[in-house]
Order: sequence, then C-alpha cells, then structure tokens
Amino acid sequence: MNLPFSLLLAFKYLKPRRSFVSAVTVISMLGVTIGVAVLIVVLSVMTGFDEVWRDNILGFNAHISITQQGGILTKPKQVMEETEEIDGVTGVAPNIEGLVLLQLGERVHTPVLRGVDPRREASVSKVPGRIIAGKFDLDGEKIVIGSALARRMNIWLGDTLTVYSPQSFSNEDEIRLPEDLVVSGIFNLDMYEYDVGFVFTSLETARAIYALDQGVHSIQVMLDNPLKAPSVADQIQRKLGPAFYPATWMEMHSQIFAALHVEKNMMFFLLAFVALVAAFSITNTLITLTVQKTREIGLLKSLGFGRRSITAIFFWMGLVQGVIGSTLGVGLGMLILRYRNELLNFMSNEFNLELLPPELYKLSRLPSHTLPSDVAIVCGLVLIFCMLAGLVPAFRAARLEPVDALRYE
Repeated sequence: MNLPFSLLLAFKYLKPRRSFVSAVTVISMLGVTIGVAVLIVVLSVMTGFDEVWRDNILGFNAHISITQQGGILTKPKQVMEETEEIDGVTGVAPNIEGLVLLQLGERVHTPVLRGVDPRREASVSKVPGRIIAGKFDLDGEKIVIGSALARRMNIWLGDTLTVYSPQSFSNEDEIRLPEDLVVSGIFNLDMYEYDVGFVFTSLETARAIYALDQGVHSIQVMLDNPLKAPSVADQIQRKLGPAFYPATWMEMHSQIFAALHVEKNMMFFLLAFVALVAAFSITNTLITLTVQKTREIGLLKSLGFGRRSITAIFFWMGLVQGVIGSTLGVGLGMLILRYRNELLNFMSNEFNLELLPPELYKLSRLPSHTLPSDVAIVCGLVLIFCMLAGLVPAFRAARLEPVDALRYE
C-alpha cells in the first residue's frame, strides 16, 4: 500500500534512529491515553448509575399514574377497564397513598403507606416478587414493610405496628383511633429510599386509615415499553376526558433524571480538559521536534516541498499520536471498568474510605454501562484536539525559509 510521503516522514520522525520510540512521544501519547480512559470510565459509571436508578424507580413505580380532579377516583373499575383496552398497556392497579406515622413501642417512623390490590399489584410493581421474609399477604389487618425500615425499627415478622393517619390529628373535636397492623412480609428492592420509606397494606385497610368511603387516589399503569409513556398518556387523556390527568414516569421523576443527565454532561465537560492538557503536551513535543528538524525541513523545502507538504508532516504526527493514544485509552478504560469493583474494594480496605455508602446508594457493586456513542464522542473529541495540537508546529515549520533553516548548518 502506497502511503503519502508526508505520512512516511511523520512515522520516521516519531521513531528515532537510536531507539524504538521517542520517550517524549511516549509521554505525550500516555497523556492522551489517560485522558481517554478517564473520560470513558466516568461516562460509563454515570450511565450505569442512570440505568440502575431508572430500573429501580420503574420497578417500584408504574410508568403512568392516573389521577382525577378532586384527588379521588370515584369509579376506579371503569377507569381500569378503559385503560386496559389501550395498546401497549400490560397492567393496571388501583392505589391509595399517603403519609402515616408508624409506632412500635417507643420507636416511630413516618413512611408512605400504599393501599393496593394484591391480585393486581404484581402487574405494576416488583415488590410482590422481592419479598425476602414472610409473604406478600395483605388479607385482613396486615402490612408489608421494607428491609431498611425493618432494620431501623427492629421489626420482625408477626410484630404489630400502630398506624396513625393524618386525619387522626386534623380535627380537635373528633378522635380517630389508629389501626393495629401485623407485619406479614418484608421486601427488599436494593434502593434505600424505597426500602425505608414505603409500606403496603390492602385497599380496605387503607380506606379505613384515610377515612375513604369509596374510590382510590390513583390508577397505576404499566407498559410494555416505558419510552412509550408520553404517547400512551395522550391516548388515556383523550379516552378518559379532561377530568383525568395521566402523569408519566418522566414527569413524576424528572428532577432526579435531569440531575443525573446534568451531572454526566458536567463531568464530561470538566474531564475533557484532561484530554486538552494532553493535546498541549503533543504541541510541545512537536514544537521541540520542529526545532530539532530545522535542517531537514530546510533541505525538504530546497528540494521543492511546498508549505502544504511540510504542514502535512506535523499534522500527521499529531493525528497518529492521537489515534494510538485513543486506542490505548479505550483499552485501559475497558480494563479499569472490568475490574472496577475489585479496585473499589481495594481502595476501601486500604484507605478506609466508604466510596459507595449503602445508606445513600444502596448498591453492593459499582454499576457501569459503556455506550458506543460515548466512546465515539470521546475518541472523536480527542482526535480533534490532537489534530489541532499539530497545527501550531506545522505552521511554524511551513514558514521556515530554506536559507534561514540552513544558515547555521
């Protein structure tokens, strides 16, 4: 294969006569390698966190929540039947939800209590399938709680919890007695916010606690594809009428997903400066090489090489260093991601650092998902930096006049 002469000269300059490769060139490419690896690792971990949070949220909450003006759905059965007829809907279930005060002896906590239909709940939530003790039994005066709440309040199966509703304290002239519910099951979703902040009981018990004669607070809807939620919500709105409001999971949890997206973009923006610094090191290397090769550049120009050909030599050198550094960086980044949890455990043990607090993340392993688009963006950005890094020395070399270059030789 015939390569351009300027590219052949670029390879020659990158490989000195007395050694396999220039130490300065290795240091420059090492900077590019580290910059690419850091960017890929950070973006992959941020993407992994985003997907874990999305899976956990959608495993606990339905894709669409239908509410009615006034706060109470008076005809939930009719709404569920009409919603089930819409294409893409895989499950619907009624829901009563609100804050309560739980008491066991001297210990108290204020979780959100959900009144659900145990026959339908499995179609819109993973909770019935994530029971780690007891069973998802809500018949009679029973309650199912999260594992983190059980640990915090030292609750065991069979314990009786006293449940106070807000209505118990809202009217001074009327006394509402609390409900005594027996713990029949404990669930674990591996997400601290849900494992400590939610409890489940039957619709009938929830109505008694919240003094509801009939109806429910909302209808939970599960879809075959969560990304179809906006279009399905529009269909629900048109079918049920303006008195009903179907809220999608994007709307209900927009703050956390927006925060994750902004964090990922900010991390990419900040860490891109690592690659930019590496590009400056390539510039310094090529400027030094320009000074060293002044005589050869003068000879080339005296033999008829134009400015464009001289510029191409240093342009190719910057591009070659960028390609090699990016390739090694991708490999290093994948290697770090492959052993990320081992590295995390090593740092935690050696330096006594809690790098992944379970109370905050409730994760036993560091999540990661490398998107090809992220790798392409990182490598493309770094190659642009490296090509631009070669322009300054390239223009300097192209401006050299043969007489000036050979004057002191």
